[in-house]
Amino acid sequence: MPHLRRWSPSDAADLADALHADPDLGRQLGGDADDLAEYIAAHLTPADSRAPFALVLDGRVVGNVAVTAIDPRHDTGWASYWLAPVARGRGLASAGLTAVAAWAFTAGLFRLELGHRVNNPASCRVATAAGFAVEGLERAKLRYGDERFDVETHARLAMDPEPVTEPLPIR
Repeated sequence: MPHLRRWSPSDAADLADALHADPDLGRQLGGDADDLAEYIAAHLTPADSRAPFALVLDGRVVGNVAVTAIDPRHDTGWASYWLAPVARGRGLASAGLTAVAAWAFTAGLFRLELGHRVNNPASCRVATAAGFAVEGLERAKLRYGDERFDVETHARLAMDPEPVTEPLPIR
């Protein structure tokens, strides 16, 4: 059964498979991916300002759903997600995002924000299915290499209606 759990350095091979299957993920993740176990320890483990969760399907990590930039003063955070190509098109990202949003609201956050490139309609479907309302457009916000991308922003508040998407279990 698909579920979310904390990342482990032993997930490095699964992360390598995801990066190999979609080189665009490497551009988005940033950081040094030479030693993936070290990358997991530095970027995909919980800290005061971040809460990443590995998305597991059939015993393998196939994605990540996280709340980062957690600001306890304003009770806000930035939601993000990615899936390896093998796991796409099954509703897993939306179910994972729904679960992590519920976790964040239970942990005391009030507002979660996210953004996706406008040339990525699948990411928009994930956000809206998880109850994140469109809030606006940020022109040329992201730069990958020499290319700039417009970003559509979304947010979900703790008091917003629950989405119809069934959340993945967090173990």
